Amino acid sequence: MISKTDTSSALWAPMVDESYTLGLRKFVAEQVIPQGDAIDVQDVYPVELVRQLARQGFSSITLPKEYGGGGKEFSIAAALFEEISVGSAALGVSLLTNFQAQTIIRLFGDEALKQKYLPKFAQGMLASYALTEASHGSDIRSLDTKAVLEGEEWVLHGEKHFITSSSAAEFFVILAETPVGVSAFAVPCDLPKLTVYEGENSATFGLRNGPHMNLRLEGVRIPQDHLIGIEGKGVKQAVTTLNYSRVLAAAISIGIARAAFDAALAHVSQRVAFDQTVLAFQGIQWYFAEAIADIDSSRLQVYHAARALDSQDDIDRYSSGAKLRAARVATQVASMAVQVCGAHGTMVNSSFGRYLRDAKTYEIAGGSAEILKNTIGKYLMRCVNGARQQ
Repeated sequence: MISKTDTSSALWAPMVDESYTLGLRKFVAEQVIPQGDAIDVQDVYPVELVRQLARQGFSSITLPKEYGGGGKEFSIAAALFEEISVGSAALGVSLLTNFQAQTIIRLFGDEALKQKYLPKFAQGMLASYALTEASHGSDIRSLDTKAVLEGEEWVLHGEKHFITSSSAAEFFVILAETPVGVSAFAVPCDLPKLTVYEGENSATFGLRNGPHMNLRLEGVRIPQDHLIGIEGKGVKQAVTTLNYSRVLAAAISIGIARAAFDAALAHVSQRVAFDQTVLAFQGIQWYFAEAIADIDSSRLQVYHAARALDSQDDIDRYSSGAKLRAARVATQVASMAVQVCGAHGTMVNSSFGRYLRDAKTYEIAGGSAEILKNTIGKYLMRCVNGARQQ
């Protein structure tokens, strides 16, 4: 009998040092997979699982050791997100918003801000990355949320919509427009005049880690040093952070693809039709042959992009390409899994609907396919124009 765990061990060799992945696979098999469907159905932020991972050092694995992190390379982080998302993509997304918040502070914050907040991620602080507004989705070049400096405090007014992980967040990174342009701010959740509430369109059909809450800021005051980096450089900071997080988003998609593949393979290996297992039919084998080839190639691309983060090698190109392909592959594999499992694949009490919904949602969330193509197109234009100038 083939179980998801057995198949995973046989087919998906760790892409990094096994000491990081094998123990994590055991944790996922024992703690995450049993809760995967419930997290999705109940649409809850998996607080306790995130806390457990933080206690094991996984919430801050790429942070420098001086801030309580693991100081590991990004391929280790990619492996972490891939393995966790085999059990629950929603848990992967919960970790991703923590990663986004700590990354923008690590890359652009001054030393005092780093010392104040980065160690808290290793202790399990839950964070959210608040960019989106009702009138501004992917276009964050101008915002309705405003921030003005009054004495030694920034005062924030406005509203953020559809913010992932905000139902449990203890800390926000918020983009707001100042007199010189869009800027990023570190904002604890317990400040006066900051309200988190569930909006009319807070729920999604995939990647369900709690409703995407709205944030209302009605004169929220934060210290002057809670500006992240340079005033007016928030768009560049946010885009750079997304280039980092897209590699890990791509790893989440690989995890979804693996989960769908493993579950479907387990089913067709046991299901008998016309005196043989479903897997014995050549046409079914071809489905899986194409799927495993696609997963393998996309998986290699993701880890190449992770290494590019460490070397600072064209990260916009490699991170966008990795997410573009991985999200598409995940959707294709999840759809295949439903198809080969027949009626079982369509049952509400099976996990196949979750895999398909999560996969499709990630073709849009965290940078839609169209935005990623635009990013790669801009990279190509830079290359062409640079060659012309030489």
